[in-house]
Amino acid sequence: MRGLFSFMLTLSILGTVLTALVWYFFSKHNVQPGRTPHKSHIMNSGPVPSRTCKGCRDTVTDKVVELYSHSWRKQEDKFRNFRSLLSNRCHGLTKAMVTQANTPLGSKVVYDGEKRKPLQVTPELFSTFAKENPFVNTTWDTCSVVGNGGILANSSCGEKIDSAQFVIRCNLPPLENGYERDVGNKTDLVTANPSILMEKYGGLQERRRPFVESLRSYGDSLMLLPAFSYGHNTPVSLRALYTIQDFDSPSRPVFLNPEYLQSLARFWQGQGLRTVRLSTGLIVASLALELCANVHLYGFWPFNEHPHRHQPLTNHYYDDRQSKKTVHAMPAEFDHLLRLHTQGVLRIHLGECAPTASYSPGSFTPFPPGPRRIPLPHWIHLFTPINSPPLPTTPPGYIYPFTFTCK
Repeated sequence: MRGLFSFMLTLSILGTVLTALVWYFFSKHNVQPGRTPHKSHIMNSGPVPSRTCKGCRDTVTDKVVELYSHSWRKQEDKFRNFRSLLSNRCHGLTKAMVTQANTPLGSKVVYDGEKRKPLQVTPELFSTFAKENPFVNTTWDTCSVVGNGGILANSSCGEKIDSAQFVIRCNLPPLENGYERDVGNKTDLVTANPSILMEKYGGLQERRRPFVESLRSYGDSLMLLPAFSYGHNTPVSLRALYTIQDFDSPSRPVFLNPEYLQSLARFWQGQGLRTVRLSTGLIVASLALELCANVHLYGFWPFNEHPHRHQPLTNHYYDDRQSKKTVHAMPAEFDHLLRLHTQGVLRIHLGECAPTASYSPGSFTPFPPGPRRIPLPHWIHLFTPINSPPLPTTPPGYIYPFTFTCK
C-alpha cells in the first residue's frame, strides 16, 4: 500500500508540473487552449515576409530585367488565344461602357463595389447614357496605353506614344508644360477618377470653369467615368457630365459599366490575381487587348527606382504624391502584365524610347549593361500570387517572375 501511495503521489506531482508548463506556454504566446490563435497573432508571430526567402529579391529583380531585355516579338497565336478568352468572358466591345442598349430604361444598375445598393434607371438617368456604343464594329491596329508612373519622366516616349492609332490615358494626367516630350499629347480615351474631381475641382459644386479648361488637353476624347462603382461616385460623375454639356466642351463623357468590371475582376481572379480591386491601368489595358491588334504599355512600373539608371523615381511622372488607398496590388498586376509581355501578347516599354516612332516587332533595344538591382518593397511577397494558375498558352516548365521558388 505504501508503494502504491508513493506512485500515485508521484503521478499527481508530475501532472501538476505538466499542467503548469502547458498554461505557461499558452500564456506566453497569448493563445487560449482549445481556441484558434487570433489572426493578427499568426501574421505577426512569423518572420517578415522579405526575410523568409533570403537572396530571392535580387534573383527576382534580375529575372524581371533579364526577361524584359530580350528582343520582343509578337506571338500572334498567343495574342489571339488570350484575346478570345478575354472577349468571351468580359465582352468589352459591347459592355465596357453603359449605353442605352445594354442598360435599358427601368432596369437596375448594380454597383460593382456596393452590390446591395442597386440604382433604378429613371428617364433622367437613362438620358445620360451613351446612345451608341463607340466601339461597335471598330478596332484599331495599334494602341498606346499610358500609365502615369515616374518611369516616364525623361523617357522621350511622347512621339512613340502619339504614333499609335488609339491612345488611352489614366486619371486626367497633365500633358502640357513640357510633358509632351515624354508622354505625348494625343488622347482618344481618358479616365477620370471621381476622387480627382473632388480634390482638384471641389466636386464641381462651385466654380466649374477650371475643370472644363483642363479638358482642352484631351480634345474630343472619350472621358470614362466610374459612375457606378460606388454610390458616392454617381453624383459627382453626373455633375461632370452636366458641366461638359453646359460649357459645350468637345469631351465625350461615358460611364464605365459595373457589369463589365465584375466580369473583368472574375477573369483576372481566374488568372491568379489576388487583389481587392483592379487598378485603372489594368482595366484599360484589358480593354485595349480587345480593341487593338497591337497593345503597347507605357508608364507601367510599380517600383521606386529606375530599372537600369538606378535613380529614384517619383510616384507619377508629374508629382510624387502617394495614393491613400491600398486596395490595388500594383506589383502583382505588373507580374501578370509582364507574363503577357514575355508571351508576346502585349509589349511593355520601360526604357527610353528611340527618336523614331516605330512599332516593328523586333525593334526593341535592351537595357544597357550594368548592375541590375531594383529594391523591391517587402510587401510584394504579400501581393504576389504563388502557384497561381498559368495563362492558357504558358509553356510547360516556365517560371514566372515574382513567383518565389527559392528558399
